[in-house]
This record gives sequence, structure tokens and C-alpha cells, in this order.
Amino acid sequence: MRFPFPSLAPTLALVLFAALPLRAQTAAVTDDALVLPAITVSTIATHRMRDIIPASGLVGPVEQVQVQPLIEGQPIESLLADVGDHVTAGQVLATLSNSTLELQKSQLLASQAAARATIAQADAQLLDAKSSSDEAIRVATRTAALNAQGSASNAARDQAQANAISATSRVTVATQSLAAAQANLTLVDAQISNLELQLSRTQVVAPVSGEITERNAQLGSIASAAGQPMFVLIRDSQLELRADISEGDLMRLAIGQKAQLKLSGSAEILTGTVRLIEPTIDLTSRLGRARISIDDNSKVRSGMFVVAEVIVSDRDTLAVPVTAVGSSDGKSTVMLVTDAVAVRTAVETGVRDGGWIEITSGLQTGDLVVTKAGAFVRNGDKINPIPELADTN
Repeated sequence: MRFPFPSLAPTLALVLFAALPLRAQTAAVTDDALVLPAITVSTIATHRMRDIIPASGLVGPVEQVQVQPLIEGQPIESLLADVGDHVTAGQVLATLSNSTLELQKSQLLASQAAARATIAQADAQLLDAKSSSDEAIRVATRTAALNAQGSASNAARDQAQANAISATSRVTVATQSLAAAQANLTLVDAQISNLELQLSRTQVVAPVSGEITERNAQLGSIASAAGQPMFVLIRDSQLELRADISEGDLMRLAIGQKAQLKLSGSAEILTGTVRLIEPTIDLTSRLGRARISIDDNSKVRSGMFVVAEVIVSDRDTLAVPVTAVGSSDGKSTVMLVTDAVAVRTAVETGVRDGGWIEITSGLQTGDLVVTKAGAFVRNGDKINPIPELADTN
């Protein structure tokens, strides 16, 4: 039966309730008190939690090597490598003309032969001078003895001594001539060695192993170290991610931390390791930079944009749904359920990962907390706890 005056329904209900006997009124109030609100609760358990630092940046070479000619002024005769080639240390990349250097070497070889002949002559002259000197000294000695006995005149003695001194001087001159000839030969040998070094440098070789990324050399052009490098290569083909990190997260980074990398437009996840943390912050962007080595270089190219997650920690720890944590007086709190009574309890939180947040203190495994702490529950309320069935994630 529909009541004809809806606005008077509450008043009528109170009148009818008052008309009931006192015992009936008490029973009705008791039945209402037994109906507790059904509140979803979560059981404290261990979850896998990861603390990650987001980053992004461009892929670049770990070390870039420029190959320049070691001699200048010679035309390029051949180019034996191109962009994209993988080369080994010592491999010939280009050759320069060596005709002028070969001509100079022929001239120096002739000078070397002449120097050796001069040494031979000087050596013979030294032997002759020594022989003459020895004979002059013997004559001077005999003449001096005869003069002492009165058999030779003083003039003969003086002449013999003068001849000995002259012969000794010629030995000294011959010795100096031989030394000069040997020094000249040493000079020519050094010039030949230098020319042979220049000839070897007409072959432009790779100083390290790696992949060629630039080739600026052109056939017929004159080799010069003043302009662009002939070749540019990535040492050992090693690439890295130069990742920009927020100023607040930079101090949590450490060398050796693992990272997960995702290429733009690709669902494949690559792995890497933090190998270097730059010590400065960009004054304009307020970002720091970390260099992350990439485990599989074949999947990336220099210049690619990559989004990364650096894993600071990855551990099993106590955690609750994020919705279970509230705030009171500047502290993190949860509604801990004990004997169907919700009590606001202060906790300390740690890592937040997805829909979960780490609890470092304040709770134990097996405790019950209100899944949504701010919904319909106040401190001290009695509730009808309903276990959560679905994962908050």
C-alpha cells in the first residue's frame, strides 16, 4: 500500500515506534547495533618490491676514435674501408702515395754507401798514422840513447823528437777523421730510419678495433691532419646510454647498478649496467647524467632514444596496498584491525612500487589493515572485516 503523504512518513514511523511496548523498542535497537559495516581488509604479507629511478637519453659510443694521417702532403691512392665496416687494430684503411719518399730513400742509401767508404778510408789512414807514429817514437828513443853516449848529435836527437811529435799529431787527426765519418754514417742511418717510418705511415691503419661511423677521405685528395679526420670509428663497437637523471635521484645512483632499457617504438627490453656517474649537474635543465653500458650492442645504434629504469633495489619485503596508507599529524598511518576494531596506527614506509608500498616498521606479517583507510572508517570503529580477494595491482 502506497502512503499518500510521503513527507509525513518519517514522523509517522516515530509515532509508531513510540507506540510500541518498551521491551519491543529495546529489541529493535539491539538488532540495529549488531549490523556492523562490511569493510574490505588486507592481510600484511611479503611482496617483491623494486625501487627504480626513471631515466632517458640517447645512445652514443663509449669511446670515439679519430684516424688522421701521420704524414702530410701525400695524395690518397686507395681507400680500403667504408662506413659500417668492422675493422681490427692494425688493419689498413687507406694508402698514400710513396713515390717521392722512395726517391728520397734511394738518395739516402747512396749517401750511406759513401759514408761507409769514407769510414773505411779514415780507418786505413788511422792505421798508417799509428804505424808511422810508432816508428817515429822508436827512432826518437834510439837517437836520444845515442846522444847520451855521444854517438849522435844534439841536432839529430831534436829532429827525431820532432818527427815523433808530428807522427803522433797525425794519429790524432786520423782518429778525428774516422769519428767524423762514423758520425756522418750515423746521421744517414737516422735519416733512412725516419724515411722508412714515413713510408710505413703511407698506410693509414686502424689504431684500435671497432666499427667505422664516418669516412671523410676522398681519392686523390692531399692527406692532411689539419682538417676533418679521414675515418671515425667506435672503439670495440661499444655503445652506451647517456641517461639524464633528475637532480633528486642522482645521489641514489651507484656504479654497478642494473638497468632495464626500452627502445622507442619497440617492446623489447634490453639490459645494462651503470658504469659512470658524471659529477656535475646541468645548470639549465638541473639534470645529472649517468652512462649505462648496454649488454647487447647489436640491438641499438648510436643516436637512438632510450627510456631506462635503473634498479636501486629489488627485494622481498612487507607491503600494503597504497590505498591503505593515510596521513595523520605528518606521519604515515594505517587502520589496523584487531578484534573487529579499527585502530589508527603509525607506520614507516619505504619503496613504492605500482599499487604497493613498503612497510619498514609498525606492522607484522599476518596483521589486518583496512584496504581503503580513508573510506567510512574512523579510529575506534567496530567493523565487519571482509578479506580482500583480488590483488591490488
